[in-house]
Amino acid sequence: MTHLERIKIFDTTLRDGEQSPGCSMNLSEKIRLARRLQALGVDVIEAGFPIASEGDFAAVKAVAAECRGVSVAALCRTTEQDILRAWEAVGAAARPRLHTFVATSDIHLEHKLKRTRAEVLKMTRDAVRLARTFTEDVEFSAEDATRSDLNYLCEVFAAAVEEGARTLNVPDTVGYTTPTEFREIIAAVRERVVGERDVTISVHCHNDLGLAVANSLAALDAGARQVECTINGIGERAGNAALEEVVMALHVRADRLPYACGVRTEALYPTSQLLTEIIGFGVQPNKAVVGRNAFAHEAGIHQHGVLSNPLCYEIMTPESVGVPSNNIVLGKHSGRHALARRFDELGFTLTPSELEEAYHQFTELADRKKNIYDQDLLSLLPARQRHEHAPALGAAALKLDLVEAVGR
Repeated sequence: MTHLERIKIFDTTLRDGEQSPGCSMNLSEKIRLARRLQALGVDVIEAGFPIASEGDFAAVKAVAAECRGVSVAALCRTTEQDILRAWEAVGAAARPRLHTFVATSDIHLEHKLKRTRAEVLKMTRDAVRLARTFTEDVEFSAEDATRSDLNYLCEVFAAAVEEGARTLNVPDTVGYTTPTEFREIIAAVRERVVGERDVTISVHCHNDLGLAVANSLAALDAGARQVECTINGIGERAGNAALEEVVMALHVRADRLPYACGVRTEALYPTSQLLTEIIGFGVQPNKAVVGRNAFAHEAGIHQHGVLSNPLCYEIMTPESVGVPSNNIVLGKHSGRHALARRFDELGFTLTPSELEEAYHQFTELADRKKNIYDQDLLSLLPARQRHEHAPALGAAALKLDLVEAVGR
């Protein structure tokens, strides 16, 4: 069997994801989600930014103590104070990682850091060297890498590697790059900096242009082997690359993305639901993989195809991501096959002529109502069906005349 290279999944829901407005979590919630992320099978959990607040420090320390089967990372700037605080928080982890970063784009150097390129280069060397005195697992990120001068970016990365960084992260901090361009940047870093060294190239893409997942996958083609992402794609501004989308792209398109990944796909939807419960912030209905409509079908042609063979319109099964089943939604675009299927599920088998009449009435009703409920369908039954099933229908049978009067 051919050996597949492994893609590490670095989850930053607890750090970058929590920075999304309205997505903050308390300590117990962070621990609860961290446990689920470990069970999901991610490789690294970035638990927080310890210098940012006492709450973040406590959360990183708690996750480090709780999650012993996964690497736990703490974010820190390239300052001694940040690095010491981060190590204090994460040092007791079974597999601690220090993740230090500094901006490398000229716009950030001039307007935010007020530093020269030479100064940032020295900050990089000093920070990585200090971090390496605590752990061998040091990750270095060049903030705003995709708007940085490529030659300078490679120079900074080379300095980080010389001082002992094991992972080089190339963030598309403002969601600016495109797949083709990002592939070229990653290829340059691999060729000019990494070479044959045992150094992992990581990517951290934001979704400002809706390209975070596409850019992350393009980076894999060029040699990246770690993807930084969040559950439900939460994060600063338009969010981060969505973990569930990256993972299922690897799973469904293994023919074009032949990599191994340790995430348990059947746990994706339950993890998404847990995050939604914790932050009270749901995903849009048409969200890929975990949205309410991801496995819902209303168009008649689609419904017929799915009922015949789900592969007609579903490239992955609902069960493969932890969704109980697909959802045939009855609406004005639905067809006879879906209507007959729902009547069967309700316990009513209609003759072809009865189905034709019920379907005609159904389409008229669906043109007037956005949502069609089972009670509405019962009102469409032929008289013989109502009388035969009246005892079983119970209270529902008593409402049929009212439904007919109001609904139609």
